[in-house]
Amino acid sequence: MELALSEARAAGEAGEVPVGSVLFHGDRLLASGQNRVLRDQDPTAHAEVVALRLAGARLGNYRLLGATLYCTLEPCAMCAGAMMHARLHRLVFATPDPKAGAAGSVLEVLNHPRLNHRLQVTAGVLAEPCGALLRLFFQSRRTGSKTGTAPGEGA
Repeated sequence: MELALSEARAAGEAGEVPVGSVLFHGDRLLASGQNRVLRDQDPTAHAEVVALRLAGARLGNYRLLGATLYCTLEPCAMCAGAMMHARLHRLVFATPDPKAGAAGSVLEVLNHPRLNHRLQVTAGVLAEPCGALLRLFFQSRRTGSKTGTAPGEGA
């Protein structure tokens, strides 16, 4: 999770919402990702999707059987759906997302009883530093400080 937190910090420094993820198969790092929505002008460029795309390209397969994704924030519905389609083995996330979380906070996309795939979910790993990074980012956005302003937005 420390690696995912490092990715989140880099995203925040680039003006993105500071969310990071890393994808492992056993002890092998397959891919890492950070939010790139603003930089790529892509609404799907969430940290989780970025990591899933890189891993799929590296492996030459969109099925990431046996892989574990570590993410600093509970995934949204889009990301959770992508994880299900990738057939991840496990998701470990740091802090819940009370506004858009799809691993139980708002929705239960992962492990929904009508879906045909199940994955292990572990929440709360390094929740405090990951949550603090997000709180600081949004607090700075509300106060209009330069560090919380996305590229192209006025302070």
